[in-house]
Amino acid sequence: MLERLLNNTRTLSLWLTWLGGSLIVLSAFLVTVEVFLRKVFNVSIGGADEISGYAFGVATALALSYALFERAHIRVDALLGVFPKSLHGVINLFGMLMLIGFASVVVYNVWSLVGDTLNNGSRSITPMRVPLALPQIPWLLGWMFFVFSGALISLVAVKRMIQGDVAGTQDLIGVKSLDEQIEDETV
Repeated sequence: MLERLLNNTRTLSLWLTWLGGSLIVLSAFLVTVEVFLRKVFNVSIGGADEISGYAFGVATALALSYALFERAHIRVDALLGVFPKSLHGVINLFGMLMLIGFASVVVYNVWSLVGDTLNNGSRSITPMRVPLALPQIPWLLGWMFFVFSGALISLVAVKRMIQGDVAGTQDLIGVKSLDEQIEDETV
């Protein structure tokens, strides 16, 4: 059951990444139109920079969980080779838990921020006067999904460790090998 939930969550994370990427492409298009209108007609539609900033924040949050599934988050593993291979799973799990712990602190603070925004009816201080909850809520949901994904990955990793599935644990939370990185580049 956990493995199926893990696969479904991974698929959802891919879709959210595509959604975030689409936001980036649309904001790039909007900025391009803005620049063209300014240069050619000396007219501005206004707000392209503001909207693209919101899109970037939301897109980043939506892609965090997919990067987690792809083991693409940056980590310092200089000391990992010093430890015996039998401890690598535990060390990688510790790193995962630290990352999710940090993300949980972010979620807590973003939750408070969104709550304050909703309570105060906060708007941007630009001419567009965008209700700040509009970009903040999907931003929060992206962070929450990241924490959920990390917790689920951690649970499955623990399950695999208990079952003695060292390779499966490595494939889930371990550092990508050079061969895996090269394979990802050729795909």
